Amino acid sequence: MKKLVMLTALTFVGVWSSAQIRTPQPSPAATVMQTIGVTDITVKYSRPAMKGREIFGKLVPYGQFWRTGANQATAIEFSTDIMLEGQNVPAGKYFLYSIPGADSWSVIINKSAATAPEEYKQADDVARVTVKAASAPVTESFMIGFSNITDSTGTLDIMWDKVKVSPKLSVSTTKMVTSSIDKVAEASANNMNAGASYLLTKGMDLQKALSMVNQAVAYKETFRNLWTKAQILGKLGNFAEAAPLAKKALEIGQSSNDTAFPFFKDAIEKGAAEFVSKIPVPAVMPALKKKK
Repeated sequence: MKKLVMLTALTFVGVWSSAQIRTPQPSPAATVMQTIGVTDITVKYSRPAMKGREIFGKLVPYGQFWRTGANQATAIEFSTDIMLEGQNVPAGKYFLYSIPGADSWSVIINKSAATAPEEYKQADDVARVTVKAASAPVTESFMIGFSNITDSTGTLDIMWDKVKVSPKLSVSTTKMVTSSIDKVAEASANNMNAGASYLLTKGMDLQKALSMVNQAVAYKETFRNLWTKAQILGKLGNFAEAAPLAKKALEIGQSSNDTAFPFFKDAIEKGAAEFVSKIPVPAVMPALKKKK
């Protein structure tokens, strides 16, 4: 009986000693990810709160290195090369620092982790840019986010208290996509249609786009690739071929189980009608001359 009691006690002590109590952090961790074009950007940081304190110029002094957050160094990762305010930053994992000022900030991408001024090494900077500080509605908890997103540009927004700093980001999306189109190894229906659709959207090399979508259609006809082909032919002025293809895309879409079709339906119907209206009418025979 004593052995059983002792074993039970030891088991309880073992479980208790291995258990961990998790408590809230004053500056909780956060992760934000944004895709710009085909580039993924991920930021991992901590979010301190104002809590009635005066932030910039007081809690965060002007003219001094700041980890741009709390706790550990703020990490930032780019899946491809990017431009930060015109400065090139190669793809990779880095740390985001700043030197706040009353009117403008230095925003820094650096290779080494640092949480205090004495740990920061300017020699490890990959990019350092000056960005104007703008007034903004109060942000109680420090925040990093993204806005003004296009397929090749965006801004990295750093916000706290009544201040917002937004360095501009840009990526060579068109160059990367066209390069991947040229190097595509698997000539699948999806790959070919995706490449053709991108070229169509950009208005680039429509003959190449037509060749690619023809390969997609040859693999398997879908409402997507037929509609892509119809649009390319329309851009090339071949409305007589574009109109029946758009009609066929509608028929296939309506009979398919593709849940995306309803989002395309109106555009395809409108496009089909437009193509029909633009088909040249055969020249009317000249009127007979009036009898003398």
